[in-house]
Amino acid sequence: MTKADLVEKVAKEAEMTKKDAEQLVEIIFDSIVDTLNSGEKIELRGFGSFRVRERNSRRGRNPKTGASVEIPAKRVAYFKPGKELKELINNTP
Repeated sequence: MTKADLVEKVAKEAEMTKKDAEQLVEIIFDSIVDTLNSGEKIELRGFGSFRVRERNSRRGRNPKTGASVEIPAKRVAYFKPGKELKELINNTP
């Protein structure tokens, strides 16, 4: 599902215009990004949680040349599905 597909589904289910649905989806995505950037976690009961993990710098290898490369430290977002979501996915025929 793409973002456009999501906007279309929201517009149809909520009986709103695509423009309003797109605004709603953008607000939700922006809120998630802003919250994660501030270091907070997001928990959506029955769905899952979004968190940020810190990755340390490390030494890697360029696969083309074989040369050693320093990979800098960074923050990465990750999603952990909730129990209900796991059950819904695994029990669907």
